[in-house]
Amino acid sequence: MKEWYLILKTRNMAEASIVQGMLEENNIPVQVLNKLDSSYLNFGDIELYVPVTLKDMAKGLMDKGLLN
Repeated sequence: MKEWYLILKTRNMAEASIVQGMLEENNIPVQVLNKLDSSYLNFGDIELYVPVTLKDMAKGLMDKGLLN
């Protein structure tokens, strides 16, 4: 099994979806773990994981994307 690296932790579903789409568009597989409470959205987080071997590329894309 591949090892995964936590690339993003957020409570904002829109932000998580945008980052997930950007990474997948650049052929980086993403695993999403939604730990948000279904009743109280201020409890828990949404976590995005990428393969450890692609973490540097993913970080670079995120940094570049956040600058625009």
